Amino acid sequence: MSSDPACSALWPPPFLLYLGDAQDALAAKTARGLARFRPHWCRAQFRGPHCRTSVDLADMGFAQARAAGVNTLIVGVANAGGQLGPAIVADVIAALDAGLHVASGLHERLTAHPAIVDAARRNGRHLFDARTPPEVPVGTGLKRAGLRLLTVGTDCSSGKMYTALALTQALRARGLRADFRATGQTGIFIAGGGLPLDALVADFISGGVEWLSPARSDGGWDVIEGQGSLFHASFAGVSLGLLHGAQPDALVLCHEPGRAHMRGLPHVPLPDLRTTLDANLTAARLTNPGVQAVGIALNTCDLPDADALRLCREIEQRFGLPTQDPLRHGTDAIIDRMLACFPG
Repeated sequence: MSSDPACSALWPPPFLLYLGDAQDALAAKTARGLARFRPHWCRAQFRGPHCRTSVDLADMGFAQARAAGVNTLIVGVANAGGQLGPAIVADVIAALDAGLHVASGLHERLTAHPAIVDAARRNGRHLFDARTPPEVPVGTGLKRAGLRLLTVGTDCSSGKMYTALALTQALRARGLRADFRATGQTGIFIAGGGLPLDALVADFISGGVEWLSPARSDGGWDVIEGQGSLFHASFAGVSLGLLHGAQPDALVLCHEPGRAHMRGLPHVPLPDLRTTLDANLTAARLTNPGVQAVGIALNTCDLPDADALRLCREIEQRFGLPTQDPLRHGTDAIIDRMLACFPG
């Protein structure tokens, strides 16, 4: 991540974060990620009449936000299938008419709607679809120089992006070179660039990650944002291609304790940590036989402080791996293990 990567001519800050009618925090994860990691870009939030969550910013309408100096509306919601829906389309048109640029990371693209395109044209505003991938090659599996860490998870939305960003920040705080490689919509908005892996044709996923994380010879780390889970029936294909293309030296396993089932699949229980870790290491060895697990990252937001610390210690003792909540406890122990395993 550069110091100010998102100052794009197509979606310049400050931002109005669109929450629409999001029913929970995960449904607004793009907005939440931006508010957490790029707070200086985020001026306000827009919530619909049925919204049940917040990112703790001032509520503003589109015209009010433009008058306050906001430049871009970020569609900050994520839903199954990545659909815009009639309400979002109407709001996007209203935002364009108020003078805002609009950026979205949903699968259904802004440019697929003639009414949105017409509104952007008549107002001289830009549209940016983060899930429009570049052309990338097919993967080769050839060894390339450099050190890479990949975050993997027991489920989707389990903290892989947050962990990767926290690790990148902590490595840099130690004076080490580190670059966050974004692979999903929220990460792309935070980093100012990346590759929307789940928008690629399946044959090109591993090659896309090789393109995203090329050879490096400066002794630094590429910290690659994980996607999905090998155990999620909907998204495992992306997770597997990412493992092969990342060619990771190090893995950090991400998990949210207390989930009753895979997100969006109430009939599928979560896999246990050992099964998940072993499966990811086995898959990763196809392109890097020397891969090692260096830590476990927990999302303990629903636990009291004492319970969160106790669970981290229990899992750490069980696996012999440093276990932390990156947002609550930092990542120093995980980074210490990384650097001990790969001294450079």
